[in-house]
Amino acid sequence: MTIPIGIIGGSGLYDMAELSGRRDIEITTPFGDPSGQYVTGELRGRRVAFLARHGAGHRLMPTELNFRANIYGFKTLGVDFIVSASAVGSLKHEYRPLDIVIPDQFFDRTRGRISTFFGRGLVAHVSFARPFCPVLSDLAFASAQEVGASVHKGGTYVCMEGPQFSTLAESQLYRSWGMDVIGMTNLQEAKLAREAEICYTTLALVTDYDCWHPDHDAVTVEMVIANLQQNARTAQQIIATTVERLALGARDCPCASALATAIITRPDAVPASVKRELAPIIRKYLQ
Repeated sequence: MTIPIGIIGGSGLYDMAELSGRRDIEITTPFGDPSGQYVTGELRGRRVAFLARHGAGHRLMPTELNFRANIYGFKTLGVDFIVSASAVGSLKHEYRPLDIVIPDQFFDRTRGRISTFFGRGLVAHVSFARPFCPVLSDLAFASAQEVGASVHKGGTYVCMEGPQFSTLAESQLYRSWGMDVIGMTNLQEAKLAREAEICYTTLALVTDYDCWHPDHDAVTVEMVIANLQQNARTAQQIIATTVERLALGARDCPCASALATAIITRPDAVPASVKRELAPIIRKYLQ
């Protein structure tokens, strides 16, 4: 049985309390091991697979995440939709701690992360002008409103390398550019999900203001952890509502056919080994 919906939990969100009929599935991919086992089950009557982005016990730094394995694993399970959640810092006064932002753009400040399934004899260039699925993002926003969250639609997520946080100069620069929130994880997930023709959106969970804010130095670890825990409870409600309301079946968003005009390499020039490795992703285009 295929599992149409994937959930990625970030800092503070390590489980889905409502998930029933749980079964752990271990997947090995051509790109190595994912962050951990996929926890499958039913959420509001829908089959889902949950993955803790940073592994059990939060063992993996953002730079250490095997993004390719994580997304490939979802693809092999039959996932068409991924709803993710991640902790972020706010770059604007109006995005307060405990608020949620559904971003619609990225700005890349990572270095050297692998962000594609392609290469090794197969070249593809997918469109990434609009990096989040508009249909899934709209649904997540409506679900957040329904559960009473303080939610903002749209905005740019700066994805930085980490694991250190920004310098004051960097934080002020991002604000001068009009950026909205800053985190360390979602960009590569979104890129790989697009290549895998999976709809992707994220809940950016604001834990605190970034270091530009005059009150930043008063923020304690205890305050951030408390915000993480409260954000996680809100995110679970939003994700469960999104899953419940999601229309499964045929998709009419661009995500569903992202590879249709993206593969450049002549089919007879693609190495057989690459065709085998990427079969779950490219099978309908390259036999």
